[in-house]
Amino acid sequence: MKIDLPNLVAPEHTAIVTQECQGAVVGPDAGLAALADEARRQALPNISRLLPAARAASARVVHCLVQRRPDGLGSNHNAKIFAIGRSDVGIQPGSPGATLLPEFGPEPDDLVLSRWHGLGPMGGTDLDAILRNLGVRTIVAVGVSVNIAITNLVMDAVNAGYRVVLPRDAVAGIPTAYADAVIDNTLSLLATVTTTDHLLQAWQQLRPAH
Repeated sequence: MKIDLPNLVAPEHTAIVTQECQGAVVGPDAGLAALADEARRQALPNISRLLPAARAASARVVHCLVQRRPDGLGSNHNAKIFAIGRSDVGIQPGSPGATLLPEFGPEPDDLVLSRWHGLGPMGGTDLDAILRNLGVRTIVAVGVSVNIAITNLVMDAVNAGYRVVLPRDAVAGIPTAYADAVIDNTLSLLATVTTTDHLLQAWQQLRPAH
């Protein structure tokens, strides 16, 4: 089935949702260095290209972050993933670890949502309600990681009735070959998989001529 990408990502019904693009996850002192290194290789530079284009096209930009109290109260402890990473990386509210990377904003019209629990923003924040209030029907998912949080976001979004677009060079997971396999064999059945360049071209086509 041929996808009409410009129509699918028309700004009036589209939001680009960044996932965990924050200091503790992909910053210089990230808790899992291998993931941060992989994200910096390709995904983060491409997100830096996508966000200004989304704003210029008048698509919504939503940043989804994770934070925890120093004592961990209210956060999950029921799976191995919640214990992975360096224990000395602060992710408490207001810390660099819990803050959006400065190169991504936030700009005044961006929305920032932080979760205390769970594996992704649909279950851990008001993302669904906010997107519906904004009239959003298509989510462009970017960030980390394909291993868990991006996959969780895609599945939750599809379950909630959204169309999902996944620029494969603006997400990251480890090992790289595994992330590629997840995109090719699972996420491609749920989302429209594209590239940063194709998404930029789609938004450029939709911008009014001056």
